[in-house]
Amino acid sequence: MKRKRLRWTYVLLWLVLACSLTGSAGAQEATHVDVLDIEGPVTPIMISYIERGVVTAEDDGAQALVVVLDTPGGQVDLMSEVVQVMLGARVPVVVYVYPSGAYAASAGTLITLAGHVAAMAPGTTIGAASPVGGQGEDLGETMEAKLKEDLKAQARALSERRGEGAVAWAESAIEEARAATASEALEMGVVDFVAGDLNDLLRQMDGFRVTVAGREVTLETAGARIEELPMNFVEQLLHTITNPTIAFILLTIGANAILFELSSPGGYAAGVVGAICLLLAFYALGVLPVNYTGLIFIALAFVLFIVDLKAPTHGVLTVGGIASLVAGALLLFNSPLYRVSLSVVIAVAVVTGLFFAFALAKVLQSRSRPAVTGREGLVGRVGVARTDLEPDGTVLVQGELWRSTAVDGPIERGERVEITAVDGFRLMVRRVSGG
Repeated sequence: MKRKRLRWTYVLLWLVLACSLTGSAGAQEATHVDVLDIEGPVTPIMISYIERGVVTAEDDGAQALVVVLDTPGGQVDLMSEVVQVMLGARVPVVVYVYPSGAYAASAGTLITLAGHVAAMAPGTTIGAASPVGGQGEDLGETMEAKLKEDLKAQARALSERRGEGAVAWAESAIEEARAATASEALEMGVVDFVAGDLNDLLRQMDGFRVTVAGREVTLETAGARIEELPMNFVEQLLHTITNPTIAFILLTIGANAILFELSSPGGYAAGVVGAICLLLAFYALGVLPVNYTGLIFIALAFVLFIVDLKAPTHGVLTVGGIASLVAGALLLFNSPLYRVSLSVVIAVAVVTGLFFAFALAKVLQSRSRPAVTGREGLVGRVGVARTDLEPDGTVLVQGELWRSTAVDGPIERGERVEITAVDGFRLMVRRVSGG
């Protein structure tokens, strides 16, 4: 009896131990963080991407949403929307400036401060958040003072929980465009951690307490599984085309394709490709801060190209068009945050110029050739006299009968004649030497 009880005791102990191990493994497996990877200027696509990440992290029970950030900044209104999304999240949002060499400049500074946890990798920088105009220009004195005070108020609200040193630095980053390295930011309390990689950050954050949606949360991230949340196809496409260089290339290809379709209608392929490229380019131009002077220069370039094909300038306007295209591209996004690569500008201008130079050469070549259609194309043709020409009669040319006049004496029926001129619907002909 005692042995039987002892046996059942062992069985129960093993069952309890197995359940405990299974529960621990399940809990450890359920612990994870969702990760977003954001690189480039702040755009509306970034906002929708972060919104989707927050919703996903809230729904799948992630310990935190980690935003891996590398941005030169962006427009103030877009930055404010990103901050609102992050502050309204019901899951801890961690902003991690990574990798080494990355930076959270301008609007990226306030986005980093808005994270429930702010972290940087060694070799990264943060700051230089002084406001500038949409085209990178200095603002007027009154507008600059107003905008700076507004941004400093936001910075104080976002950094006050990190101490007076963080608040003072955040204000100076806006007022004086100050920047800081990762170690300097950590020393001043601007960021909470400096971590070499994501696993190191998760290890350091374990046990860190943050306030999320009015409640205090203790992070349990040691050994947490990392779940990447990449951009979907639409987000990736729109994020790609809002790159200033890509937007300029799409604009140029679209304009070239449309002009090619108009000059050689009937194929439709060039027109369809051109329309798609222009629509994507116009979307990008609607999102990015555009300098309309640059857009006018680009439009002028294509006007000059077209006129050069119609007018006998022998390429002078094409050269002017190339210069106008380069100037327009450099002015289109004349901002520290949105620039078209100079090498791309030169390459696109050269290719476009060569395309129109080739078209111009073909036009000049066709103008130098004698006409081969219509009445003018009859000059020099050889026909046969169907009646005696004394001097008037009928000549058969290219299967058609024409009233004709002999210009160098009578011509007998059946003789070969050459057309020398066309007068209305009458041909001027002469006898072909040798009959």
